[in-house]
Amino acid sequence: MRLADFDYVLPEERIAQHPLEPRDSARLLVDRGSAAPLHRHVSDLGDHLRDGDLLVVNDTKVIPARLKLHRATGGAAEVLLLEPLDGERRTWEAMVRPAKKMKPAEELLAAGRPLVRILRRSDAGDTMIVELMGEGDPLALLAAYGEMPLPPYISARLHRQERYQTVYANEPASAAAPTAGLHFTPELLASLAARGIETAKVELVVGLDTFKPVSADDPRNHQIHSERYRVPAATAAACAAARRVVAVGTTSVRALESAATLGVAEGRSRLFIHRPYEWKTVDVLMTNFHLPRTTLLMMIDAFVGSRWRTLYEEALREGYRFLSFGDAMLLDRSLS
Repeated sequence: MRLADFDYVLPEERIAQHPLEPRDSARLLVDRGSAAPLHRHVSDLGDHLRDGDLLVVNDTKVIPARLKLHRATGGAAEVLLLEPLDGERRTWEAMVRPAKKMKPAEELLAAGRPLVRILRRSDAGDTMIVELMGEGDPLALLAAYGEMPLPPYISARLHRQERYQTVYANEPASAAAPTAGLHFTPELLASLAARGIETAKVELVVGLDTFKPVSADDPRNHQIHSERYRVPAATAAACAAARRVVAVGTTSVRALESAATLGVAEGRSRLFIHRPYEWKTVDVLMTNFHLPRTTLLMMIDAFVGSRWRTLYEEALREGYRFLSFGDAMLLDRSLS
């Protein structure tokens, strides 16, 4: 494997800056193996699923985790909270800028008041451990001072914060949205249920690898960051009974395959899915289009092989919108 194997040219104008309304009006590229893919919309998803299929979604909730702060010297600072390290959500692993200048015990200010204290550099060395300061519920502090952590390739302002949140989001935890799930509406979920397609939930807290690029020439040498996952017993049982397991997004895939591979329903996973990989649970994947040279694209390659290139070329040729607020594709690994 070489990192260059996962490169492709993504024109800047193809990176979606705004979500579509309604959510399920996004386009859906339907994989048909050696046959030409179909061009549909997410609202048509039910037409391409079967009786006995199980839809699995990641119900993690995005927190307003990006904090734009100031140092006591007046210089600007930014903290992106990645994951709470205690039950009270006071201590966090975070990405901090400017990281090289930060010292333990330094306090960063919001509206002239201390909000974040630097505790130390993490054991991994690429993040920091910080403490949220101030009175009251930490989530209330984040609601007051934080912003939704949109990816850096989205420069447009998000006017409605809930558009970077799935309609089924539950536990506040993640520093990024499980973006394939952004396409779903309550009406679409109800129409799928009416067709006999059940929905089950998992949780994967989206963390550092969403933001960390792969730099190793051989991607197998990339050190993937651990993420917290949970697969409820009811979901595991439903997967075992399903005709096909249809995962919504790569984060749902990682939760399901981590539980199956590690044999533990809840915990932390460093599972790095790339070829060759023995799939254990997921049969069909609905996912957005991903950045070049990323672990997410390597997962797609493991799922459908080099066919991803043909599908991406088709999507670019047909004007699909890419990345977090972009369109989606429906992949079937049995067609490989």
